Amino acid sequence: MPKLESLLDPHSPEFHANAEAMQAHVDHFRAIEAKVEEAAEAARPRYEKRGNLMPRDRLNLLLDSGSPFLELSALAGYKMFDDKDGTGAGAGCIAGIGYISGTRAVVIVDNFAIKGGTISPVGLRKKLRLQEIALENKLPVVTLAQSGGANLAHAAEMFVEGGRAFANQARMSAAGLPQITVVHGSATAGGAYQPGLSDYIIMVKQQATTYLAGPPLLKAATGEVATDEELGGAEMHTQISGVGDYLAEDDADGIRIARDILANLGWQSAHNTNTGFSEPKFSAEELVGVVPADPKQPYDCREIIARIADGSDFLDFKPEYDAQTICGHIRIEGQPCGVIANNGPITAPGAAKGGQFIQLCEQAGIPILFLHNITGFLVGTDPERNGIIKHGSKMIQAVANAKVPKISINVGGSYGAGNYAMCGRGFDPRFLFSWPNSRTAVMGGAQAGMVLRIVAEAKMAKAGAVDEAKLTAMEAQTRDMMEAQTSALASTARMEDDGLIDPRDTRRILAYVLDICRCAERRDLNANSFGIARF
Repeated sequence: MPKLESLLDPHSPEFHANAEAMQAHVDHFRAIEAKVEEAAEAARPRYEKRGNLMPRDRLNLLLDSGSPFLELSALAGYKMFDDKDGTGAGAGCIAGIGYISGTRAVVIVDNFAIKGGTISPVGLRKKLRLQEIALENKLPVVTLAQSGGANLAHAAEMFVEGGRAFANQARMSAAGLPQITVVHGSATAGGAYQPGLSDYIIMVKQQATTYLAGPPLLKAATGEVATDEELGGAEMHTQISGVGDYLAEDDADGIRIARDILANLGWQSAHNTNTGFSEPKFSAEELVGVVPADPKQPYDCREIIARIADGSDFLDFKPEYDAQTICGHIRIEGQPCGVIANNGPITAPGAAKGGQFIQLCEQAGIPILFLHNITGFLVGTDPERNGIIKHGSKMIQAVANAKVPKISINVGGSYGAGNYAMCGRGFDPRFLFSWPNSRTAVMGGAQAGMVLRIVAEAKMAKAGAVDEAKLTAMEAQTRDMMEAQTSALASTARMEDDGLIDPRDTRRILAYVLDICRCAERRDLNANSFGIARF
């Protein structure tokens, strides 16, 4: 396979400027993650006094030591709803994909140390997304539950949609996907159905309680007086009601039981053990300096491909036909993958090229990687005469209808209908991650401000008086608003991706998720017959 060469000079002033700008973005989101952990640590003495293991400690006990863990949506909900200080990033839970007793599984750990682990509307969307990932990739789900339940201030926004989470659990069980829940604390009212709908329920002695109505509500509704333990304690549910399947002595014992259950289900899937591949010719460390700090400055997306592909090998598809939409074949840790990337707007020929390449990958059963750096479809008289709408629509149809796993990485801008053609969130990529410099929007802030200025100016002129100062202020306000709302941090807070990643981790993460997709395709499950309610 042809090898890519690189024109990037890692010693140049331009590279260092780009690297410094990207590193600043990385440092910013890592600092937010650290702030969340600091807030949780501040609560450690209080919870340890109660005999509780902290959320991260529970996660570490659950996962196989030294195994990879891909955390998902770590910044979901950042400064949204009641999260004034940013410590609510993560939306009430720590979640991802990791190995438990040699089995890869979706893991959900309620982060009770932050705001009691209460669930906001974004937290609900996060859990629905995790269910979607589990079903699409045919993965078991292990939940370590201890939550304050839904944030009642936003209950009206979540009640109807919250039913989707329970419907999904029922469908996952019918599809043959094991769900294991360790109840570490309280699970009340609607929250009781999450463990109730799980296939295996472990309850921690003298800590776990689950009931439809707690003691105060019970007394108000019926006059009956009962303690937590009498009404819904772990021993009652494992010895009398049968709601619980296993009684654990403490948090650690509950996690041990969960690991033992998964180990005995025979669910182990052979992950990628291929070592017969070459590392890229160029260092992944250089990915921090590939993308210009100025988003208006063009660059060759092959510089990214050269740093993620085995041996920097790239079989360029139709290299002489349209230079702005790049398509081709690579391998990542031995796993085949098609790539579509952008060196400029999508033209009519570029759309035709992209659509054809997607169909070829679909025919061969090869996953497709989309590297977003797209301003949109090319506009103007010539593009319209060349049928950009029709050709663009055909590419969008090809993206929507492709059954092979689709993975998107937003490495720059992802604007307008270009976001759709490059398999943005609305087109259900199997996984979607963003570099911290990226933006997702209908258009850039400057363009949005200018459009509104032109429209407003025309109205003022028709009325007989044009106020330039007012137009300038409106343009600037629109630009600043759009810039704030379309940053990578704002997008990931709204769950428009599955998380921000350091560019240097791109190859490692892609290898991991490609292997997840490969194993899912090989596992024969009833999951093919069941849809899942998306968020």
